[in-house]
Amino acid sequence: LGCHFYGQIEMISCWLEAYGEYKFAEQSLSLIGNYNVHFIYLNMLIPCIHLGPTDFVLVWEESLAVLKDGASEKDKSSHATQDSHRKWREDFLSRLQAAGIDQEMVILQAKKKISYVLLSAPWSVLCYYAEEISLRVPLQMVTTPNYNWSERMLEKTKIPNLMSQDVPSMPPDYYTCMFRTNKLERFLGSENKETFFKTTQRHQVLYEILARTPYGALKRGEVGIERLLSEKAFSAAYPLHEGPFQMPEGKVVDPQSLSMRQILHQYWARWASWKNYQPLDHIREYYGEKIALYFAWLGFYTGWLLPAAVVGTLVFLFGFWLMVTDAPAREICESKDEFVMCPLCKICSYWNLSSICTTFKAGLLFDNGGTVFFSIFMALWAVTFLEYWKRTSAVLAHRWDCSEFQETEERPRPEFTATAPMTLRNPVTGAEEPYFPKRRRLNRTLTGGMVIMIMVSVVLMFVVAIILYRVILSIIIYKSHNVFLIFSAGRIASLTGSVLNLLVILMLSRVYIYLAQILTRWEMHRTQTKYEDMFILKVFIFQFVNFYSSPVYIAFFKGRFVGYPGNYYNLLGIRNEDCGAGGCLIELAQELLVIMVGKQVINNIQEFIMPADNGKVKEGGQTQDAAPWETDYELLLCEGLFDEYLEMVLQFGFITIFVAACPLAPLFALINNWVEVRLDAQKFVCQYRRPVAERAQDIGIWLDILQVITYFAVISNAFLIAFTSDFLPRLYYRYNNDGNLQGYVNFTLGTSPSNFNANNTQCRYRGYRDRNGHFRPEYFHLLACRLAFVIIFEHVVFLIGRLIDFMVPDIPEDVEIKIKREHYMAKEALAENEVRTPVPLSRYLLVNRSINQPINQSNLYIIHRVILASFFNQ
Repeated sequence: LGCHFYGQIEMISCWLEAYGEYKFAEQSLSLIGNYNVHFIYLNMLIPCIHLGPTDFVLVWEESLAVLKDGASEKDKSSHATQDSHRKWREDFLSRLQAAGIDQEMVILQAKKKISYVLLSAPWSVLCYYAEEISLRVPLQMVTTPNYNWSERMLEKTKIPNLMSQDVPSMPPDYYTCMFRTNKLERFLGSENKETFFKTTQRHQVLYEILARTPYGALKRGEVGIERLLSEKAFSAAYPLHEGPFQMPEGKVVDPQSLSMRQILHQYWARWASWKNYQPLDHIREYYGEKIALYFAWLGFYTGWLLPAAVVGTLVFLFGFWLMVTDAPAREICESKDEFVMCPLCKICSYWNLSSICTTFKAGLLFDNGGTVFFSIFMALWAVTFLEYWKRTSAVLAHRWDCSEFQETEERPRPEFTATAPMTLRNPVTGAEEPYFPKRRRLNRTLTGGMVIMIMVSVVLMFVVAIILYRVILSIIIYKSHNVFLIFSAGRIASLTGSVLNLLVILMLSRVYIYLAQILTRWEMHRTQTKYEDMFILKVFIFQFVNFYSSPVYIAFFKGRFVGYPGNYYNLLGIRNEDCGAGGCLIELAQELLVIMVGKQVINNIQEFIMPADNGKVKEGGQTQDAAPWETDYELLLCEGLFDEYLEMVLQFGFITIFVAACPLAPLFALINNWVEVRLDAQKFVCQYRRPVAERAQDIGIWLDILQVITYFAVISNAFLIAFTSDFLPRLYYRYNNDGNLQGYVNFTLGTSPSNFNANNTQCRYRGYRDRNGHFRPEYFHLLACRLAFVIIFEHVVFLIGRLIDFMVPDIPEDVEIKIKREHYMAKEALAENEVRTPVPLSRYLLVNRSINQPINQSNLYIIHRVILASFFNQ
C-alpha cells in the first residue's frame, strides 16, 4: 500500500473486511478520504496488524439480510435505522480519529456481522487528558505497611489470624499529586511511557474522550458513547480484561506471574476464600476506587454484623426460657373456658383465649425484656459502626489518593460538558467550565419532587389495598366453614398478604428506578457525584416508603383504631383490621422476615442462577482460540453499584428500625452478606465485562442515608417498645402487684358492654376499657409511662451516640500527618519558583521567524524581559 499525504497526519488506520480475503471496505475508503489520503496502489493484501495496546473496544452488530423489493414497512424502517446508525458511527469514529485516537477494526462474519474497533491512546493524548481530568501520578513510594484494625488487634493479643492471607503482587503505595506535563520528569516512572499511566487511568482517558465526542447535532443531545449505546448504534463499549481468570491446568505456576484478574479470582472470588480478608488494594488496582470502596464497606459492615448477630441470637434464645417460665403464658394455656373472647368479625364466632396458647408462647421469642436491651444495643451499635466506618473510609481515601477528589479534582460529567447551554468560570480552579442555570435546575428538581410524591401516593394506595385484601380474605375463609382454615384464618391472611406485598414492592421498584433515571438526567447535574447523589436520593425516598410502609402500619397503626364491641370503626364499609391472636409484634416479625429474607433469596437467585444461564447460552458459540475482545463481548454488562448498595442499605434499615420485633434479623443479614461478598466478587471477576474505573472519595450519599436511618431506628424502637411491645404494661403491673404477674392476662382484657349481644353473652377483648367502653385510669397511667419512656430512651441513646461521635475522630491522627506530608511534597514538586534553565535569545528569534513576524518595539521589549529573566535565574 502506497499513500501520498496532503497535510500533517501522524498515522493511518487501515479498515478491513474479511470475506475469505482482505479487501478495503467502501465505507473505509470514504472515511480515510476525509483525511486527504490519496491511494496510489491498491492491489496489495494486508493482514490486520494491531497498532498498540488496546485501551477500549467498541462493538456493533449488523444483519446480513439484503432488503428486497416488496419488503414490509417494518423491514424498510429497520433498514433506514441501520443506515442512520451507520452514518452516526462513521461520524463518531472520524471525530475520534481527529482527536488522535488510534483505531483498528476486526470483523467477524457468521450468522451476523460483528465489527470490533480496538482503540488505543498515544502518549500525547494520554498526557493532555491526564492533565485535563486531574489524574494523580506517583511522586515517592510509601514504605509504611497497611494494617486493618482486626489485624492490629490480633497481633497485639498474640492470637493467630486465620483471616490473613499472603496475596502476591501487592500494588505499591505512593505519595501522589495531580499530573502536569511540564513537570513530567518530577514523577516516578516517567522514563517509561508504556507503564507510566496505569491501565485503569488509560481506560479513564479513553472513556472521557468517548463520552464527550459528538456524532451529530449538539442541540439534540447527539453526544457521547452512552447515547449511541442507548440508540443501539453500538452494541457495547468496554475496556479489556487482563486475560482469562482461570489458572493454567496441570502446571505449577509462580504466584508472582499471575495476572491481576487471576489473583482476584484465586484469592477473592472463590468460595474457599470466605474466611479471608478481601484484597482491597488489588481490587482498587484492577477496578478503581469506587468499586473497591463498595467492597471495603460491605466487608466492614459484614464484620460488624457478627457481634450484633451473636447478641440477637442470645436474646432470641432467652425467649425459649420465657416460654417455660412466663406466668401470663401459663395463665392463658391453663385458662380453658375462663376467657371467652369476642368475635373477630361480624360473621365470626366466639372463641376461647386458651386456643392461642402456642401462638402466645411463640410471640415471647420476639417480645420479651431482652428486646429492650437489644434495641439499645443496636442503636449504639449503628452509631459506633458509622463512626468507625468514617475513620476507615478516611484511611482508604488517603491511601488511594482520593481524599480531596470531590472538592478540587472532580471534573464536570462528559454528558454535561457536551450539552450545557453556556460556560462560566470556576471560582476554585479559575478554569472556564460548562454551566447550567441554577433556577432552571431548581424548577426541574421541583418537578421531579412532584413525581416522587405521586409515586409515593401509589405505594400507599397499594398498602391500603393489601390491608383490605387481608380483611376480605379472612371473611371468605370464615364463610367456608372449614374448621382447619377458620382456625388459621388470621395467619393465612397475614402470610399471603406479606407475600403479595413483597411482589408489589419488587414490581413498583423496577418502574420507579427507570423513571428516576430519566428525571435525574433531565435535571442536568454538573458532576458525576452530584448526579448519582440525586438519583440515589430519589430512589431511596421511594424505596423507603415502598419497603417500610407495610411494617410501619403493622407496628404503629394496626389494631389502634378498632373500637370496642358494639362500636367498631370501619374503613370503606369494612371493620378496621385488628392484630392477630398472638399480638401485632409477632405479625411484624413475620412481615420483616418475609420481606427481608424473601428479597435476599430472590436477589441471590437472580445473581447466582441467571448470570450463569446467560453465560452458558453466550459461550455456546465461542471457540477456544477466540480473541480477548470477542471473549469479553460475550460477558454481561456491569450496570454499576446502585442495586448492590440499595440492597444493603435497605437491609441495614430492617435490622435497625424494627430490630425490637425481630432479634434474629442481624443473623440473617450476616449469613446473606457472607454469600453476597462472594457472589458479587464472582460477578465482577468471571461474569461481567470490565467496567471503567471510577474515582470516589467515599460511599457518597449512602453514608448520609445510613445516618438518617440510624436516627429513625432510635425513634422507631422507642415507640415499638413503648406502644407495641408488652414490656411496659408488664412492668407497670409488676410494680403495682408486689413484683409478680399473676392476673396480668385479666388486667389487659376489657369486658363487652351488656347490649353487645342479644343473648346478653359477655365476652372479653383486648383493651383497657370498662363495661361502658370508656378508658380505665390504668390506660392513662400507661400512656404517661409510654411517652416518658420514649423521651428518656431517645435522649439517652442520642447522648451516648454524641459522646461516641466526639470520642472517635473521623480522621486518624497518623492519616492527617500523611496528608500534610503529601501536600508538602506536591507543593515542592509543582513549585513554579524553581531555578529555570536560561532561554537562548536565538530560540525566541527563531520562533518569531517561523511565524514571519518582524522584530518590532513590542518584540524588543519581550526580548529584554527574556534576557533579564535568564540572568537572574543563573
